[in-house]
Amino acid sequence: MGLGDKISNKAEELMGKAKEGYGDATDNERVEAEGQADQASANTKQAGEHVKDAWKDATK
Repeated sequence: MGLGDKISNKAEELMGKAKEGYGDATDNERVEAEGQADQASANTKQAGEHVKDAWKDATK
């Protein structure tokens, strides 16, 4: 995956943090949970990127 995917994943993580913070500030548990889910999704994608990068480096 390229740089664009990494940027997209980081943006998703940051949006999740913002959504979680908004949900917490407004006592909206649904929005807070959505923010946490968005962060988890982004972190999973980022972990996949790290594995792919490590694999590329190992097979050089």
